[in-house]
Amino acid sequence: MIDARLQVALNGGGLDLPEEGRIAVFAPSVDADLNGLPPDRCDIIHDFKPFHASWADRGYTALVEPTTGYSAALVCLPRAKADARNLIARACAVTGGLVIIDGQKTEGADSILKAMRARVTVQGPVSKAHGKMFWISEPAADFFADWVQGPSQAEGGFWTAPGVFSADGVDLASALLVDALPEKLGDEVADLGAGWGFLSAHVLTRSDVKAVHLVEAGHMALECARRNVTDERAHFHWADATAWQPPRKLDTVVMNPPFHTGRAAEPQIGQAFVAAAARLLTGQGDLWMVANRHLPYETELKKRFAQVRELGGDARFKLFHAARPLRERRGRT
Repeated sequence: MIDARLQVALNGGGLDLPEEGRIAVFAPSVDADLNGLPPDRCDIIHDFKPFHASWADRGYTALVEPTTGYSAALVCLPRAKADARNLIARACAVTGGLVIIDGQKTEGADSILKAMRARVTVQGPVSKAHGKMFWISEPAADFFADWVQGPSQAEGGFWTAPGVFSADGVDLASALLVDALPEKLGDEVADLGAGWGFLSAHVLTRSDVKAVHLVEAGHMALECARRNVTDERAHFHWADATAWQPPRKLDTVVMNPPFHTGRAAEPQIGQAFVAAAARLLTGQGDLWMVANRHLPYETELKKRFAQVRELGGDARFKLFHAARPLRERRGRT
């Protein structure tokens, strides 16, 4: 828990925050407790759209990209090593001094601490609640410039970036779904949770498609998608797929929905994607989706669609085609 470590560090642990200036907080989870940091001085740096409103409601400023001249920064370590190093390098580049690193041991805190100690003087660490917090007090941008990573081309020629889903290549579940898609998909198609654009790129090989809406909550993923999907029929939306509204009802939705924001599976996320697809489609619309085999989506699909059939898949993934979304009657909950 970041709050437990932050309190120990601030109260006798050797960590002193600057009394003035803004503080950049990189990639905190939506439920992170930043007690000890003044909200009115903090910029939350996060590219995940649904988090922005949540942090703003708590009195913080939410940004996709940091500004410059911060008096301090806090980096909340993500799971991916390359992503973690990139965030640390970005924090050092925009901060004049104090950069704090916090993370669980399961998120690589020990290996990051070791790597940083090989380059700069690191203070701390504070070890508590299965994690560590440590910090550097001097300007360190030059020491971590080689940790900066932006979009790059992965196997197959697609552009991806650290922290983006399936950053190392094509996701096997999405590849299964591509093989199952029919030749005709209709005029208006949406790819909910489009990631870096693999599904949409294949949807656009269909000549009958007039528009594909790539709806993605991750800003960097969407920037990669813009590089991968250059067809003029593609439209890009940085948005929460469960709340997004299309310009008109859709003929088809394709999706490989996310199922977690942390380490544990959260099937309610995929269920919300199913409900969104039903809401966005015309009365004769079609949903084509893939999911991990252990996730319980069948009940939600049958609740939202008149026709649901499983198309097979493999030992890890299952494919669904659902048609004719059911409209809720007034007064029904």
